[in-house]
Amino acid sequence: MGSPATLRRALALLAVGATALTAGTVAVPAAGIATAAPAHGLAGVHVRPASAGHHNAEARVAPLSTTQCVSQIGIHCYSPLQYRNAYNLNPLYKEGVTGKGRTIVIVDSFGSPTIQHDLEVFDKQWGIQDTQVEVVKWGNVPVFDPKNPDHTGWAGETTLDVEYAHAIAPDAHIVLVETGVSETEGTTGLPEMMDAEKSLIKAGRGDVISQSFGATENTFPGFDKGDFKSITDLRYAFKAAADRNVTVLAASGDNGATDAQLNGTDLYPYKVNSWPSSDPLVTSIGGTQLTLDDAGKRTADDKVWHDKSGAGGGGVSGVFSRPWYQAGVANVTGEHRGTPDISMSAAVDGAAWTYESYDPTAVGWHLTGGTSEATPLFSGIVALADQLAGHRLGQINGRLYGLSMLPSKWSGIVDVKQGDNGWNGVTGYNATEGYDLASGLGTIDGTKFVHAIAGDFQGDEDQQ
Repeated sequence: MGSPATLRRALALLAVGATALTAGTVAVPAAGIATAAPAHGLAGVHVRPASAGHHNAEARVAPLSTTQCVSQIGIHCYSPLQYRNAYNLNPLYKEGVTGKGRTIVIVDSFGSPTIQHDLEVFDKQWGIQDTQVEVVKWGNVPVFDPKNPDHTGWAGETTLDVEYAHAIAPDAHIVLVETGVSETEGTTGLPEMMDAEKSLIKAGRGDVISQSFGATENTFPGFDKGDFKSITDLRYAFKAAADRNVTVLAASGDNGATDAQLNGTDLYPYKVNSWPSSDPLVTSIGGTQLTLDDAGKRTADDKVWHDKSGAGGGGVSGVFSRPWYQAGVANVTGEHRGTPDISMSAAVDGAAWTYESYDPTAVGWHLTGGTSEATPLFSGIVALADQLAGHRLGQINGRLYGLSMLPSKWSGIVDVKQGDNGWNGVTGYNATEGYDLASGLGTIDGTKFVHAIAGDFQGDEDQQ
């Protein structure tokens, strides 16, 4: 086994955290967000999977228990069954709420050539029913090269996205959209992703879209001059989703209150935000750290993800004004869009087990963390709620903020009051009572939340 230090190096943050565009009026750069120009001589935006730098390269023949991970590796590790317990999802499954009849669209560059096989091994390990992943290749997707770190980085992201969306909503149909654009080709990556999303939306092929990628707002051309057209011109997929009641999610990022510069590795020395997480038409998914026993029972309250490998993204947009649904938290966000909206498990000290075989030199069980874990987890929650409601919920942010005004026993929203998302010397935001820029509205009790957001309130009735 690798030492804790070795593992943490393997999980060190290397990738740009995910970000988001918001709906609403374009704003002047937000107070507290500097507007330095991108690095001289570089053009375009680097889009990277949010979890690529949180992937443990060491493959194991079998997953370890949480107790074994703590003693042998030095971090907590969790299975999908532990997440099901922690988020109180088993009562939903007993009701027959499994995501049946709903479709989750996952968008990743390059994809993984072994995704179906790997999902089946994953399912067998945990006793989860199989599903057939529908793979849509968008554009000229190159032949997968296991020696290409761009390909393997995205394959790891693809595996995480598919396995954990499926784990939460086991009967939902999954459409994996593989795009052929390298993350190092500047702005060409995002238009292709948005084109793919819009095409599937118009064809009626998805109920919820999970995006585990992003780019820092400050790196878009024109940002430093207050010209946000390079971002706002990319919002067409989200507008199409809003028109057709499709829910769109995006990871808030893995670099706390800051994020990556144009070169994809150096971080800004001040607070920034990222797209598409910052878009008001998108639900921004932040990161928490869970402390669970081997059965998935909490031994401590959730806190904001902030460990040696990263921190949950959050802050205020430098592009978008505060949307209507955040009027009640204007004392926190000011005049700008605040992220995240809601949070799920993302900590590396609390990483998720995935099974992967796309790299023949590292076949086996791996550990992955990041808000690109939290995002597919929540995509499964949306699919469950869509099934229970009997229709697409579409833009859920208004519902989220409305529910947050109710007691937790009714809303299923559980406040996160501990931790902060400072990172890389940049002072972050503290989790506090109510909405904050570290955890958003908090996290969820799955059964209560799914019933509430679907409009079927259960209050504090016994749901065990």
